[in-house]
Amino acid sequence: MRVFMTGATGFIGSTVVRELIGAGHQVLGMARTDAGARSLIAAGAEVHQGSLEEADRLRSGAASADAVIHLGFNHDFSRFAESCELDRRAIEALGSALAGSDRPLIVTSGVGGLVAPGQVATEDHDPMPDFPFPRVSEQAAMALLQRGVSAAVMRLPQVHDTAKQGLITHAIVVARQQGVSAYVGEGQSSWAAVHVSDAARLYRLALERHEPGARYHAVAEEGVPMRAIAEAVGRGLQLPVVSIPAEAAAAHFGWMGMLVTHGLSASSAKTRQKLGWQPSGPTLLADLEDMDFSAF
Repeated sequence: MRVFMTGATGFIGSTVVRELIGAGHQVLGMARTDAGARSLIAAGAEVHQGSLEEADRLRSGAASADAVIHLGFNHDFSRFAESCELDRRAIEALGSALAGSDRPLIVTSGVGGLVAPGQVATEDHDPMPDFPFPRVSEQAAMALLQRGVSAAVMRLPQVHDTAKQGLITHAIVVARQQGVSAYVGEGQSSWAAVHVSDAARLYRLALERHEPGARYHAVAEEGVPMRAIAEAVGRGLQLPVVSIPAEAAAAHFGWMGMLVTHGLSASSAKTRQKLGWQPSGPTLLADLEDMDFSAF
């Protein structure tokens, strides 16, 4: 299968590229820079020059492929709302090239905004309409079904290895800036997690066994307590570990305060049953223990 990928040079995308090629697929990866193009060539992929801002390049890449995986996203959180709108437009551009065909489109989303604090999200939960979050990747993908696009959604938790850990990477930066590694209250809120190699394998399985309208959870650990995460970060940075009240979370963590307080727990039971996926990579805390904190 010839697969067009956005985000193909990123942390998760580069691992998905290797997974797909290793399984015998061809990959056409989008690259914004010469360095990105070189990394794709080195991995054995073809290069499609362009960016998420270029709708015509997105459409031409999708039109030349048997399937599309959308992993690209601008992670500049100082312009988050703008990045979310760009993401929505990119999904619509990709969909316009696939409408009326059975070629799969897998759109990347997250496990946040599905359930109330303290609950565990499942594949059956719809995004909460009143959740104050501007990213609507899943909603945009599901809307494409009505236009004859064979779309599915991959919901990601904190994706990690010993270099990056999703939102925890930002929490590490905050801890260094604040001089303490903090958690809220008793630290019982938790975040779901998955090793990047397991996430990449799930993208491949979802592509090979594609089901229009499916929603998959790339979750290996249902919820890692925030206190345990803060303690691992504290050890790595050699900083004190402290509890802060919920009303101080926004000031301490910035835009991430609500997520730290409420948690992001999710199950993948239905995904595992449907696709036969069995994650086997290291746990989040194991990767935090083995990482080099001097890079932060």
